[in-house]
Amino acid sequence: MSSENSPKPPVGVLERGICVLECFSEDNLRLSLRDLAERTGLDKATLLRLLGVFIKARMIHRYDSSTYALGPALLHMGMLYRDTFDLGSRLQPVLRNIMEQTGETVALYVRSGEDRICLYRENTSREVRHHVEVGKRISLKDGGSSAHVLRAFTGGATPLARSIHENGYAMTRAERVAEMASVAVPVFDADDAFVGALVVLGLASRHDEAAQLKAVEIVRHELAQQGFRTSAPAGWNPGADA
Repeated sequence: MSSENSPKPPVGVLERGICVLECFSEDNLRLSLRDLAERTGLDKATLLRLLGVFIKARMIHRYDSSTYALGPALLHMGMLYRDTFDLGSRLQPVLRNIMEQTGETVALYVRSGEDRICLYRENTSREVRHHVEVGKRISLKDGGSSAHVLRAFTGGATPLARSIHENGYAMTRAERVAEMASVAVPVFDADDAFVGALVVLGLASRHDEAAQLKAVEIVRHELAQQGFRTSAPAGWNPGADA
């Protein structure tokens, strides 16, 4: 990579550490020192010092092949993050019931910066399906109904904002993934706090508009059984919790 195209390295120590961790992804599970240098813009000496700290803290693992990967301490932190929501015991049965009634994959996404992260999911057992993994990070700019809902209720422009606030849901077809259709609703807890976006997604050929509208009814009913609501509380200010 030429110096002209090299990323500008972060200045602060904490920012540098975060930059290193964010280099890893589903497509880049293991990275060499050279890979990390190219992605962060940091020199190798600085990277080795940071990696040494992360390895000691078990946040990064070094393989004998001199490649690096995220470490087990991050999994533990991720589980603690999920537990802080105290939602799993209430939401997982909801997702399962929705999946069984719609026959499609169901997931709950939360916003993290300019990304959305799957916090909970229930994949359909149908042979042809869209598979969702817990922890998967997807850029909001890539679209999809849940991305529109998250932006509408946590701040950010979306062409579907007016429709979402009027109808209470967002529908998309082949927007992020070809041949897939999805419908998402906002989820609020009993204390009026915005939780995230619950999405039902399946093949566009079988998940037509009628099926999507039926899914909305099912989602609203099942969420209500566990004390959640899918409409914003009175006086809600979109973006207040961003």
